[in-house]
Amino acid sequence: MPECGYCDESFEDEAAYVDHLAEEHAGDLSRIDRRRVDQHQADDGQSRAVLYGAAALVVVLLAGAVYVTVFAGGDDPSGPEAQPLPDRGDEALLQAVEEFPSQGRNHVSTGTQVDYSTTPPTSGPHYGSWTDPGYYTDAQPAGGLVHSLEHGYVVIYYDPAEITPEAEESLRTFAAAHDQQWQAVVVVPSDDIESPYVLTAWQAMLRMDGYDAETVRAFLAEYLGRGPEHPVR
Repeated sequence: MPECGYCDESFEDEAAYVDHLAEEHAGDLSRIDRRRVDQHQADDGQSRAVLYGAAALVVVLLAGAVYVTVFAGGDDPSGPEAQPLPDRGDEALLQAVEEFPSQGRNHVSTGTQVDYSTTPPTSGPHYGSWTDPGYYTDAQPAGGLVHSLEHGYVVIYYDPAEITPEAEESLRTFAAAHDQQWQAVVVVPSDDIESPYVLTAWQAMLRMDGYDAETVRAFLAEYLGRGPEHPVR
């Protein structure tokens, strides 16, 4: 008899348990539990339209690639930043992702100092306003960045002393390509991170000792648009 690790409720079978996860704990699920819920919903036919749309998109992209290579006589110029995101990130690139319990979602007055349990923060009390999408060269208040995470944003931190020109160009492109209200990218500098680059989403973090655009894309595919306030993916 499955027992819920989030509220200790028991269920007669796995299907009832997964339905409970989807209905009662959607904003708190670990990456593994999110995949379990998505698979269960796909088996029930609730996600097939999305899957068919993705398959059609793949066909169109492949046809375009063939045209560019065969008829235009060149290579596909798009890099990871310009490619559409898959429904989930490459598991091999996300093995080092750390997941953390939620510190809550309540609002506090702008300027309030919050003692976050992770550096940089991945959840917790935050300001009523959020940080807009984009690439920043000045540090931004943590209270606004956490509110952005709640909206489904991915916030990427970089060490100004370590960032390379290639990484800056790539991150600027990612931020420009993903700027919708509920699935956007914010890139900010920080002198208080242990790695040159740190990717954060709600309750999730991935540190990178060296910049890798494919890893950034995998992280976005896994977490972008899946914040607890208004998930859109």
